[in-house]
Amino acid sequence: MTDSTPHWYDDEAGPMVRLYAMTAGRARPSSEAFELMALVQAEPGPDGTDPPVLSPEQHAILALCGDRPRPVAEIASDSGLPLGVARVLLSDLLAAELIRVNPPVPPAQLPDAHILKEVIDGLRAL
Repeated sequence: MTDSTPHWYDDEAGPMVRLYAMTAGRARPSSEAFELMALVQAEPGPDGTDPPVLSPEQHAILALCGDRPRPVAEIASDSGLPLGVARVLLSDLLAAELIRVNPPVPPAQLPDAHILKEVIDGLRAL
């Protein structure tokens, strides 16, 4: 007997999970801290408490941020998650105190392009 129901994905794709299932139906993060270039670093969990139950996607995000701080955009890209979903999962990790978020440096505090050009010219002259 053959199965006549159409398959919308192949066996290599694995199980399909709707994005809203990963975020428990939430579409927005609970924190405004997750700008595209905000740096996220994994933190050890709070002392004396049981670690929260994390989804496989949250474990993957923690693994991505474990060795060095990464921008939110890079986390979303490397995890294969849409940006909105990554932000919601990151906000859950922030609430559980498993990550630290550093806002991006404001453009007014970045060095002037003219100074950088002079430094590069000076290095080339060496």
